[in-house]
Formats: sequence, structure tokens, C-alpha cells
Amino acid sequence: MERIGCLGPAGSYSEAAVKKMCPESEAVLCRSFSESVALLCGGEVSAVVLPIENTIQGGVRQNLDLLQSAEELYAVAEYLLPIDHRLARKAGVKDGEISRVFSHEQALAQCSEYLRKHFPNADLVSTRSTAESLSLLDGHSAGIVGSHVRADGIILSEENISDEKRNFTHFLLVKRGKENIPEHTSKIFVCAVLAHRSGSLCEFLRTVASFGLNLTKIESRPIKDIPGEYRFFIEFEGDYASGKIQSALHQAEKDCRSLRLLGAY
Repeated sequence: MERIGCLGPAGSYSEAAVKKMCPESEAVLCRSFSESVALLCGGEVSAVVLPIENTIQGGVRQNLDLLQSAEELYAVAEYLLPIDHRLARKAGVKDGEISRVFSHEQALAQCSEYLRKHFPNADLVSTRSTAESLSLLDGHSAGIVGSHVRADGIILSEENISDEKRNFTHFLLVKRGKENIPEHTSKIFVCAVLAHRSGSLCEFLRTVASFGLNLTKIESRPIKDIPGEYRFFIEFEGDYASGKIQSALHQAEKDCRSLRLLGAY
């Protein structure tokens, strides 16, 4: 059975994504995204599932950095998981008794208006994952978890408490080795470092446009040891096996200080 690393504990959204993307696999629950990537690099799992972007909070910056910094890692499949946040509490705990709300920082941010309205004086405490908040619940706390979570003695709110009800997280299945890239793909994901001068990003995007490629994502991240300079994470439509895509990548590489393929799926 294939072993897939993901952020735990049991009940996390990452585990739910593993079940959707690789239903016949074993989910290896990790304490952090970096731990799961380390297991992949060490050959202890055959793949990892990483959230890369949320439609409310944007890019998951840590995972963008992890993907570009680790050698020979490639995203080979994607999945858009609907996010349905529910307030979790121990049975019998009333709203007025809740002084702390636990969850992953992204979930806390995605439910900020609900928390402000219902628990204006509660301390918001970040956890490593939404599911981890369940282990911290007592008579004076609540957590934010997915609607799929089930636990003895825990009551979930009947309604989705996200500020935006149409909320999705984009997950990538990441493997080690370019040979894992599918024979045909619909999207290409790259990381580009451009010359630090006027017009360099425009030149890169003009090259992509000249091949008729539709851009589907672009995000910048600071280069940690060079203040004021950035990496660009760019996704566009295309079949990695096609000559047009190979020509586009070859031409785009001329516009960059460096261009790295992060995945094709």
C-alpha cells in the first residue's frame, strides 16, 4: 500500500485531501508540513499532500517555500477541497463559558467575523492543524474543525462558520523525481527568479502570452537572503509533453536568472 505523508492528526483537512486524491493509500500523519517533506526526501513515504492555496487566505507561504527549496520534488496531481469549518466544543459547554478558541491560524482567520461577533473576548490560539484543536478542548474552550470530523463527546455547530461559505483549498500531490510527472498534463507550475530591473516580469509574462498560454496563478515570495528581491510562483495551462510547452519553457528561461519546474498535473 502506498504511504502518503500529510499534516495530522487524524481529522485534518490534509488527511481528508489524501483520502480524496489517493483513496487506496495509507495516510502518514505528520506534526508539520516540513516533517512530511523530510519523510518524502528520505524515502519513507512515496508522496506528500500539501495545501498550496486557499481561496480566502491566498497562498500557503510555508509550502511554497518548501516546494521550491527541496531537491527533485514535483507536484503531479491537484485537488480542490471544499472547506466547511464548524465550531467544536465538548457536550454541555455554553457560548458564555468559552474563553479560548483553538485552531490552525488559517481557520481562525477564515472565521474571524464569526469569532468577533460570537466570542469577542475569547483568546484565539493557533494550533498546528485544525484537528489538533480537539485534543485541547475543555469546559472553557472551543475549536474550529472540518465538518467531516467525528469525536466522542464533541459537538459540532450545525452551520458552516466561515466568513465566506464558498471556501476551497488547493492541494497538490508531490512526489520525488521527474519521472513521476504524468504523460499528459493540463497545468504547469514553475518558480522564476527574474533580473532585478525594470520590465523583467513583463518580459517573462509576454513570453508566456506569446505562446498563447493562459496564466492561472501568480504569487511572489521574498528571497530570504536578498532583501527587496522576489521569487515568482506561476501556474499556467498546458500539456508538459507538448512541443509548444517545451519551447515556451525554453524561451522563458532566457528571461530569468533561474527557472525551476515545480510540477505538471
